[in-house]
Formats: sequence, C-alpha cells, structure tokens
Amino acid sequence: MLRQALSQSNATLLGLVERALSCSIASLTFLVFLFINGMMMFTLRSKPVFRETSRYILLFHLLLADTMQMAITQLLYLMHLCRIIITYPQCGVLIMLANLTNDISPLVLVVMALERYVAVCHPLRHASIITARNTGTVVLAVWIFSLLNVLTRVLLLLNFPFDELETLQMHEQCGSTSMLLLPVSDLYRTASTSFLSTLASLTIVFSYIGVMVAARSSSTDKESTHKAQKTLLLHLVQLGLTFLSGINTTVLMFLYRVTSWVTFIRIQSFMFVVFFLTPRCMGSLIYGLRDQTIRAVLAYYLYYLCCPLKVAAAPVKAMLVS
Repeated sequence: MLRQALSQSNATLLGLVERALSCSIASLTFLVFLFINGMMMFTLRSKPVFRETSRYILLFHLLLADTMQMAITQLLYLMHLCRIIITYPQCGVLIMLANLTNDISPLVLVVMALERYVAVCHPLRHASIITARNTGTVVLAVWIFSLLNVLTRVLLLLNFPFDELETLQMHEQCGSTSMLLLPVSDLYRTASTSFLSTLASLTIVFSYIGVMVAARSSSTDKESTHKAQKTLLLHLVQLGLTFLSGINTTVLMFLYRVTSWVTFIRIQSFMFVVFFLTPRCMGSLIYGLRDQTIRAVLAYYLYYLCCPLKVAAAPVKAMLVS
C-alpha cells in the first residue's frame, strides 16, 4: 500500500516536472520567435522603401498574421498544459481568432509566390502590375475573405442549442476540435482547409516551375532567378509545416493511447515547437537573413538595441545611407 502510494506520488511529481519543462521550452521558443518577428515588423514600418514596396508590404502582413497566430497558439498550449477549462464563448473567441490568422497566412504566401513569378518571368510588366496600391487592395481582399470564412464558421456554430445546456462551462480543454459541435462544422472546416492547402500548394508549385523555365532563358538574371527559386522552396516548406499542424490533434490522440504520459508530453512539446511555432517565424528567417536591404536596417536596430549608448558603426551607417 505504501509502495503503491510512493509510486503514484513519484509519477505525479515526474508529470509536473515534465509539464514545467515543456512549458519552459515552449515559452522560451515563443519569446525568441516573438522578438524576431517583432523586430522584423518594426523594421518593415521604419523606412519608406519598405512601406511602399509590394513584397515588403506582403511580408509585413504575413508576419502580422503569423505573430498573432503564434501568440494565440501559445496561449492555448499553456492552458492545455495547466489544464485550464474555460467557457464556450471564451473558447469560441480564441478559436475564431486562430482560424482568422491561420487562413490569412497561406493566402498571403500565394500572393507572395505570384509576385516572385511576375518579377522573374515578366520583369517588364512587374512595375505596372505589382504596385503598392494593387498590393494593398489584394491584402484587403485576403483579410475580408478570411473574415467571411470565420463568420461562416460562427454562423454554423450558432445552430448548436447552447440554451439547452445547464452551463456554458466546457467539459474539456479549449481546442480547435472542441468547438466542432456539429457535423456540418467539421465538414466545412475540412472543405475550407483542403481548398486553401490545395490552392496555396498548386500556386507555389506553378510559380516554381515558371521560375525554373525562366532560369533556362539567357535573357533572365541568373542570380535573382536562383534566389527566387530558393524563396519559393522555403515558402513551400513553410506551407507544408503549417498544414501539417492541422493533423497534429489526430496524431496526438493516437500517441496518447499507445505511449506513456511522460513520453506523450515530450512528443507534444516537440511537435508544438516544430509544427506550430517554427512556421510562424520562417517568414522572418527567409527574408531577414537573405534580403540585403532588410538585413542592413535590422542590423542597425539590433546594434542600437544592444548598445544604446554607443554610436552605430560606420559600415552599418554607410549601408543605410546607400
């Protein structure tokens, strides 16, 4: 009897340690990625060249949606680890915000892929087609479409007879599947997710093939063409990781049944960092490390942030002036 009690106590203590460790790893990763995205967004709003160039406008909105999605996902993950149960309205607001930002990211990636395709395959028409005004219109259309998609899910959710419930307190933890209270909601989610993933994947693959064909032409800039190819490949990886997060719940439910609790917590923490947090920072890494213009301005702000009392180095200032 005493031995059994000690065993249960050790298992409970081990579970708490694993939860604390998973929470620390996820929170530290989130804070690092939040800092990177925050610095990138601040940089993209700091200079007229960024505010008036189409691809930088698209990058800002991609980072904005990804950062919002990352923050909401982090909140839901911490609530899951702490086993916090909230009400249906509170969970509904969080899930709808997560769905909104989750729809915006692949659509902006689609527009960014098309922008690279036009820049490489139709360079003479790029300046007339990809303008700041046209980009703003497309971005507005993306936000409106995503908002209408979310409102449709809300209308489907309102068909559930909440007034017949004894309490609005949920009996399970808040998550994307916990708000699928009707079969039609699950069907609509599957259809919309499949449509977005197919549209985004085909568009990026089409753009990549177009850039590959253009790379064989002697009239194109080889350096910019190869750079566009790498960017589109990285976007495809980013998109793949984003949509793999959609099957995360199914995989975790299977692992919960076949693995121990400690192993499950470790795998859950790993999958959360890889499939939920990492794709939301790839936009900053793709452009922040590879774009010379962004890298120069970002280096200046990082230097100023780390050494506020020192004068910025002359080479960095020279890069900014040029």
